Amino acid sequence: MSRLPHLTESGEVHIVDVGDKAATRRVAIAEGRILMQPETLRAIREQQIKKGDVLAVARIAGLMAAKKTAEIVPLCHPIALTHAEVVITPREDGTGLDCRAEAVTVERTGVEMEAIHAVQAALLTVYDMCKAMDRGMEITGIRLLHKSGGRSGDYNRDPASAAS
Repeated sequence: MSRLPHLTESGEVHIVDVGDKAATRRVAIAEGRILMQPETLRAIREQQIKKGDVLAVARIAGLMAAKKTAEIVPLCHPIALTHAEVVITPREDGTGLDCRAEAVTVERTGVEMEAIHAVQAALLTVYDMCKAMDRGMEITGIRLLHKSGGRSGDYNRDPASAAS
């Protein structure tokens, strides 16, 4: 059997059959950041971006992305979320924004992709709304922090590997 569940013995890609798995509560938390000029962050905080309230729109984009993950990621199962949250906060050092997303379900497969996709979409939305002011913004550090539930058990990223 292939060590990668999305590959058949002959190496062909397929969607994993999760029909025999038990539906359990599954939680995933992901994070990422967007780095920018201090003036751009100031404009976001003071709601001076012409396209509107950047943080509110980015949160909504992240939530929508979490719900639509299976439409974007080809081998991802569509799942019903029981909860999703996107939190975007200014970095204490004034260099940009941190984004954290949580996705929760009671399903036969996990929600890691939904949490990660939420972070990506939220940060991309910030870029889109602010690019006229700062094309040099950098989206970085997108990663899974926590996952619980399911057959493989819990995962918690080692705090020592934290990105700055």
